[in-house]
Amino acid sequence: MASITLANVGKIYKGGNRAVDDLNLDIADGEFMVFVGPSGCGKTTALRMVAGLEDISEGTISIGDRVVNEIDPGKRDIAMVFQNYALYPHMSIFENIAFPLRARRVPKAEVREKVERTAKLLGLTEFLPRKPRTLSGGQRQRVAMGRAIVREPQAFLMDEPLSNLDAKLRMQMRSEISNLQAEFGVTTIYVTHDQVEAMTMGSRIAVMRKGVLQQQGAPQDVYERPVNMFVAAFIGSPGMNFFRASLRADDRGHALELPGQSVRLPDDVVRERPALAGYADRDLAVGVRPEHLTLGGDGGPTMSATVLRSEMLGAERLVHIALAARPIVTDEVMEAAADVDPTTVAALADDSEERQVSMILRASPAAHVEAGSTVQIGLVAPHLHFFDLATGAVIVD
Repeated sequence: MASITLANVGKIYKGGNRAVDDLNLDIADGEFMVFVGPSGCGKTTALRMVAGLEDISEGTISIGDRVVNEIDPGKRDIAMVFQNYALYPHMSIFENIAFPLRARRVPKAEVREKVERTAKLLGLTEFLPRKPRTLSGGQRQRVAMGRAIVREPQAFLMDEPLSNLDAKLRMQMRSEISNLQAEFGVTTIYVTHDQVEAMTMGSRIAVMRKGVLQQQGAPQDVYERPVNMFVAAFIGSPGMNFFRASLRADDRGHALELPGQSVRLPDDVVRERPALAGYADRDLAVGVRPEHLTLGGDGGPTMSATVLRSEMLGAERLVHIALAARPIVTDEVMEAAADVDPTTVAALADDSEERQVSMILRASPAAHVEAGSTVQIGLVAPHLHFFDLATGAVIVD
């Protein structure tokens, strides 16, 4: 087992297309790091450079104390798990798991002992004589995991290993992979476009966009403190709500000005974000997650909205509301919305001066709301996010 370090790593393809730009990450020994982002963001390219399947254009990659830029993939002591399983159809499950050991000429008795131990761990013992075609998708993914585990490598590299499974199996395999990684303590880089996988599996996540690392940190930290609108929009399900407002300052403090209403902000909201004072009489982007909107309010700032519909999900109700405000149509938000919820893109693209922004709030399943009714929506002020419309950066200090 070993740490993995990416220092100023870049990948430039022919024609000047820069797939990865100045990527810097230190992945600790035994850590579970998840690369997450929309299609084409550079996460798989970064993984393939660590594996040695892509040449490195710039920077250095180290596994343990070795710089591996010029080391062949087979000599990097890593194991890869792909989304298509890459099993040998003519071999039994035993032979598939044993393949990397036999390639290294491990003695037969040791091969059998390691394969049987790994199969028991993964619940595959009864399937060892079978061929891959007789197994389900989840079982075949376990075989692919077993082939990686049996090698006892310094690191696991996983490229969207669950994307071919149905929703129920994905949830089950997320748990199994996380448990196995914790048990073995092997340094792991896991690539996914699914932010739910990233949030639930990684000890740390790295959010990428257009080849550039946007933010890295513990999943909850990234969720609660996104550094820009792209991260805020991409991480979370349902995603963060955004609307445009003008910040007004007067002798009473600060307020958000929306068409037909003014939302007074508590003094500590601005005090804890000193840079906000510089946005007086300017438009900015306001972001708020569904769980930080409340029906009726709780004594904090409120605003008027219209109920569009509600969705009963058993443990909670999602209430869709319309707020009279201009939408946020920055490239960052549009790109994240297209990947997380494509149905919102058409609505966001309408940047007229007066329109209604659709938002979602989480409510109790017992909440009673009628479509078309006007309701007061409370904002949980400490959890409001403010972003610069020009740069997309969060406004903090």
